[in-house]
Amino acid sequence: MLEIVEKTLLTAIGAASMTQKKVEEVVNELKERFDLTEEEGRRLKEKVKAVATERREQMQREAAREVREAAERMGLVTKTDLAALEDRIAALEQSCNKQDI
Repeated sequence: MLEIVEKTLLTAIGAASMTQKKVEEVVNELKERFDLTEEEGRRLKEKVKAVATERREQMQREAAREVREAAERMGLVTKTDLAALEDRIAALEQSCNKQDI
């Protein structure tokens, strides 16, 4: 029975993340509705929090990837590329200054 409740709740989360308060509200409601013990409720709450955290992190990684790809398509320079160019310019300036001496 608890397994069905867990699967239903985890499916309901979908890609959305739940706040700590919302997780506690939902778990408390399920505890009452399905007569879960405190231990079962605690385990369910921890599992839901872990899944929500993982999904939130997965969404953040996916969003970052999409932004990187969009910036690349637009031809924008990354901070890393800019820093590399700044280093090359500084090295060239030093080289030119040494030749002037």
